[in-house]
Amino acid sequence: MEVRSVKMDNLDVLDPLDLELIKLTQDGIDLVPAPFATVAEKLGISEGDVIGRIDALIERGAVRRFGASIGHRTLGIVANAMCVWNVPEDRVEEVGAIMAGFNEVSHCYERPRHPDWEANLYTMIHARTREECERIAHEISRATRISDYRILFSVKEFKKTGVRI
Repeated sequence: MEVRSVKMDNLDVLDPLDLELIKLTQDGIDLVPAPFATVAEKLGISEGDVIGRIDALIERGAVRRFGASIGHRTLGIVANAMCVWNVPEDRVEEVGAIMAGFNEVSHCYERPRHPDWEANLYTMIHARTREECERIAHEISRATRISDYRILFSVKEFKKTGVRI
């Protein structure tokens, strides 16, 4: 398990112990009966205090969630495609919500257009095969009535981590 989605703009409101707690958990915790005991020992506080601080960090919005990350490649989900979409400005909210609703889409972003690049919505699709990614992109196209898109398949992963402090 690891801390996910730390809001970097809130770091100035965290005390040094909170920052150290995030650093100790951001790369994962042991999957053992008392996973916060080791963290507590390193911080010199009780296990209950560790859990309380994590709850407070989530409540304050400094940490958006604390959860498990699934190793999708280990599960056989090895085809990854960035789909770039040319969506009319007046439909971005509607279309983005539909795209984000697909289970196979892990990321859905709006980005500015550029003179030589018309795409403004980007989705990351994960599937077992390239053909499955293409099928999902076609389903998204049909559901949104957006036919102007390109599929860019990943060739090599150089780095994949969450935000680190």
